[in-house]
Amino acid sequence: MVGLLLAFGLSLAVSRYEDRRSNIVSEANAIGTTYLRAQTLPEPMRSRSLDLLTGYTRVAIRLSDEVPGSDEARDARAQEERIERRLWSLAGQALDVAPTASAPRLYVETLNEMIDGENARIAALGNRVPTAVLVLEVLGSALALGLLAAYLAIVGRGVLAVTLASALVAFLLLVTADLDRPTRGMITIPDTALTNQLELMMEPPAAAAPRSPPP
Repeated sequence: MVGLLLAFGLSLAVSRYEDRRSNIVSEANAIGTTYLRAQTLPEPMRSRSLDLLTGYTRVAIRLSDEVPGSDEARDARAQEERIERRLWSLAGQALDVAPTASAPRLYVETLNEMIDGENARIAALGNRVPTAVLVLEVLGSALALGLLAAYLAIVGRGVLAVTLASALVAFLLLVTADLDRPTRGMITIPDTALTNQLELMMEPPAAAAPRSPPP
């Protein structure tokens, strides 16, 4: 039963870890697509949006290093929300300038996906293994190992087996707890996709600004 309980807690932690990694990649892809489509907007919305998207990516990377729920994480999230509002305002201006053009509409669609993806990423960072499960694992493991040690003390042998079992249980509990802390410990969520995307955004835009229509 203790083995099943440990496996259940570990599977919960691993699934949440994989979700967080997937959300990082999805968010980086959404930012990259939004950045590319922003290059097709008319000026001055184009330049302002590109600068804001670069700053947005920096804040997203910083958020990956902060403890979920901390003051630093809340400050980073508030900064992201301010940038999102400014980006949405510029997208609305681009639609006003060219209401029938396809570029602003495609940009708005991707911008919305980027914002939704960031919300999903933040929710995943705060999605922890239930405390009741962790407490049950610790108490169940302690009780089982205590009973095993008492039995082996009576029969007078098996000290090595108890030691090895205790080390294995402690290791599994440590891995479960480490996986459940996405920004701390030995196993963290890599933000390589976001940092690579930021490096690409530091290069000159691939597409030039669209020409203004003749009067």
